[in-house]
Amino acid sequence: MGLLPALSHADTPVERPAQSAAENFGVDVKNVQINSQGNDYLMSADIVYRLSENALEALQNGVPLFWDVQIKTLQQRDYGWDKVLANNSIRYRIQYHALLNMYRVKKEGGELSNFSTLPMALDAMSAIRDFRVMEQALYRQGKHYIVGIKVTLDRGALPLPLRPMAYVNPQWYLSSNWTLWPLTK
Repeated sequence: MGLLPALSHADTPVERPAQSAAENFGVDVKNVQINSQGNDYLMSADIVYRLSENALEALQNGVPLFWDVQIKTLQQRDYGWDKVLANNSIRYRIQYHALLNMYRVKKEGGELSNFSTLPMALDAMSAIRDFRVMEQALYRQGKHYIVGIKVTLDRGALPLPLRPMAYVNPQWYLSSNWTLWPLTK
C-alpha cells in the first residue's frame, strides 16, 4: 500500500480548491536529494512559500504564521500498512514586527533570526539541509523505502478571531500535499 494509508486520518492530505491564474499561492517542495553519509541517510530539499493576499496582510499586521514541515520514512509492504521508520517535524514561526521593521523567523529549538525583507525571511525557512531521515543499519536489501515530506500552515495557531475564516477561505489553504521520493542504497 502507499504512503497515505500509513498516515493517520489527521495527516491525510486535503485537496486544495482549484485556483485561478490570479491566485498564485501555496507551498511546493523542490530539489530533493537523499544521500548516504556516515551511518545515516540525509535529505536536502528546497521549499517554495507563496503567501496569499490574506496571509500576507495578516503577517504585515503582526500575526505570526506557524509552518510544520513533516518528514516521514516508510518501509513499503506488500500487505497491510507501510511501516513508519521515522516521523520527524520541523516547526517554523514567521512574524513581522512593525516597530523594528523586521521579519523574525524562529525554528523550534533554534535561534531567532531577523530579516529586513520578507523574501529573505522565507528563504531562511526554505532550505532543509542534511536532515537525517534514517539510519543505514535499518536498510534491508530487497525492501522498498520511501521518504515523504509535507508542509502545513498551522491554521489552528492563528488568533481565535481569524481561525473561522482561515478554515473556509481558500486563501488560507497554504499547505502542500505529500511529496514522495524513493530511498535507495
